[in-house]
Amino acid sequence: MMKDISNPQSMKAILKKHGFTFKKSLGQNFLIDRNILNNIVAQANLTEHSGAIEIGPGIGSLTEHIARQSQKVVAFEIDQRLLPILRETLAPYPHVKVIHSDILEADVNKVIQEEFSGIEDIMVVANLPYYVTTPIIMKLLTEKLPIRGIVCMIQKEVADRLAAKPGTKEYNSLSIAVQYYAEAETVLKVPKTVFVPAPNVDSAVIRLTLRKEPPVQVQDEDFLFEVIRSSFAQRRKTLWNNLLNNLPLKEKREELEKVFGHIEIDPKRRGETLTIQEFAKLADALAPLLK
Repeated sequence: MMKDISNPQSMKAILKKHGFTFKKSLGQNFLIDRNILNNIVAQANLTEHSGAIEIGPGIGSLTEHIARQSQKVVAFEIDQRLLPILRETLAPYPHVKVIHSDILEADVNKVIQEEFSGIEDIMVVANLPYYVTTPIIMKLLTEKLPIRGIVCMIQKEVADRLAAKPGTKEYNSLSIAVQYYAEAETVLKVPKTVFVPAPNVDSAVIRLTLRKEPPVQVQDEDFLFEVIRSSFAQRRKTLWNNLLNNLPLKEKREELEKVFGHIEIDPKRRGETLTIQEFAKLADALAPLLK
């Protein structure tokens, strides 16, 4: 039986052999707990017919666990120094392909077409670098990729936001944007001690299951998100103030009042109390005022 890459002794030996030093700028924190790694992969419900996309494989400790459960893995790694290490650590897994690329620059749809031909079930499974979590998740959600969902380790505070419900202090425009595309649930809390080096923050694993249809139908998706962002521009301000200050409505106060009356939403409410259904209603009612 091979030793896991994630075993602290193996990891130390690999890093030492290659003279690897962690780059803070790349948010490198490698996982060294076999149970956590198994648990992350379990949350993705992979089978021998699944394809998996990983982002930031590091030295391959999570990749190895994903590879044992899936038909094919494609991992995006930005740090060139890790490529020779990954070639060595992942040698026992010929169905893993490492692409040297920044996921934010990559054409993920094209990679899926080329690498996962004939594979119907595709999941993203990753321990994401914390400094770019949000842009990566939003890219994966908005690019209409043929994936079932995303299971990723992120900062606990961000996980709380992504899964937040209306009326809570964590709920914000990001919560709504993510929940527009996916159902979000935090499936695992993770202590700092299972990483090398240990990060300064607590972590959590979130599972995002992509929706077949958005939870609301609106006339203009971009405008919906503009209204949501404007409503959260200053957290302590009411909807009325935020919308007046952030959309070109200053000359249209009377019409704005009528809109609120018509859709029966109190303009004194704050953005964080509205559901996505209420935001959809508000956006569709406001759109004619701004034409």
